[in-house]
Amino acid sequence: METPMTKTNKIHPHKFAMWVAIGSISMMFAGLTSASIVRHAQGNWVYYALPSLFTYSTFCIVASSITMIMALRSFKKGMVARSQNMILVTLLLGIAFGILQYMGFKALYAQDIRVDGNPSESFLFIIAGLHLLHILGGIVALFIVFIRNKIKGLNNKNATGLEVIATYWHFVDLLWIYLFSFFLLNQ
Repeated sequence: METPMTKTNKIHPHKFAMWVAIGSISMMFAGLTSASIVRHAQGNWVYYALPSLFTYSTFCIVASSITMIMALRSFKKGMVARSQNMILVTLLLGIAFGILQYMGFKALYAQDIRVDGNPSESFLFIIAGLHLLHILGGIVALFIVFIRNKIKGLNNKNATGLEVIATYWHFVDLLWIYLFSFFLLNQ
């Protein structure tokens, strides 16, 4: 007697690896923000205002998450051109985020707030700088997907790759919102 095939609820290995990476990255930033709080309690903390460029960069990263949602939805509906356009817009917004962050760091340096200064300054530069490195990783992944899709075309039968990148991109977006809120509350 034949048994009907049953659907398993297994997670794709790439998605599993992404969730493990997200867990690791989350723990790293939780440790860094916790260390900042502990160090803050020890005194000798300098307070400063964050440049408005960091607020503008936040709008860019939130908008890029929205365009990533649109890219994935378009992909799943077979709207190839729209999906590719939304991937490009997401990529450009990610680059804009990075540029605004860089300009924000330059503005901080102009105010004599430096990575090798007071511990409050060091924590800001290290935490935000590490986040920016994770954004750059996402930008590289988006660029690769965009170019690969241009060359090979989109295959809307398998959305796993785009889903993995979308998950990562939304994660670094939420991570920045957490970090930006943390910085605003501790300035």
